[in-house]
Amino acid sequence: MDLIVFDLDGTLLDRSSAISDYTRDTLALLGERDIAYTVATGRTLHAAKDLIDDHGFTLPHIYKNGVVIWNPQDEGYTHSYLLTLDEVSHILHAFVAENTTPFIFTLERGERHAIYHSPLLNDVEKNLVERLKKERSIPILPTAELPGDAGITNISAIGSRECIEKVVALVDDQPNLVAYMGTAVEDLDLCWVDIHHSDGSKGDAVATLKKELHMKRVICFGDSDNDLSMFAGADEAYAPENAKEEVKAAATAIIGHHDEDGIARFLRERFDLPQN
Repeated sequence: MDLIVFDLDGTLLDRSSAISDYTRDTLALLGERDIAYTVATGRTLHAAKDLIDDHGFTLPHIYKNGVVIWNPQDEGYTHSYLLTLDEVSHILHAFVAENTTPFIFTLERGERHAIYHSPLLNDVEKNLVERLKKERSIPILPTAELPGDAGITNISAIGSRECIEKVVALVDDQPNLVAYMGTAVEDLDLCWVDIHHSDGSKGDAVATLKKELHMKRVICFGDSDNDLSMFAGADEAYAPENAKEEVKAAATAIIGHHDEDGIARFLRERFDLPQN
């Protein structure tokens, strides 16, 4: 049996970060055919839940680029790869060295999520906080309120390309850490970065699900460098037209643009589903 794995942003979702009507109907057709599918995203559960609810995502979900796996049937996490105190310290020192505010994402008792940050240094960081408040239904608090027993899933930031590249270089020498970065605001040459434990990759999480769900093959879809690890282990890997060049190069094939229902249209052809 095949397991289909979708990245969300830039892949299954359209430019408004939503599942289009055509994609919604395609997922329903997959469900009618008992074709298994799930999600592997850099988002948290809370940032993805409202987007995928009622769209047949009944199998375990992969969140935070593979750091955690959520079982919707039990409403609990089955796997997690949290940062150690030494790793957190190394990451925070890297941000301090570049005068950039880190945003610390946590998993706490009662499966509570929160984001903590030190004093904001500029308008870019202040705007990020306002955007996070609008997009995420989780608390955003000062680091002084960070519980001592909180598990840290990842640490992120936004800043100039020069500063973010230096942060990435400072954590690259740590064997258990992985940093992903990308363009945040192209006109201002601003970049984002997300750092987490190297064992918490999409590739490792997909391999775990493949084994636990007794799937024979994996077919995955993604557009960014955090998808490359699952591309490497998949039997088929597809990149939408809007994907990064390195992702296209690693793909089995390049398919339609994410804002033109590229993934849904491919699936209807690939699995001989109704086209209308």
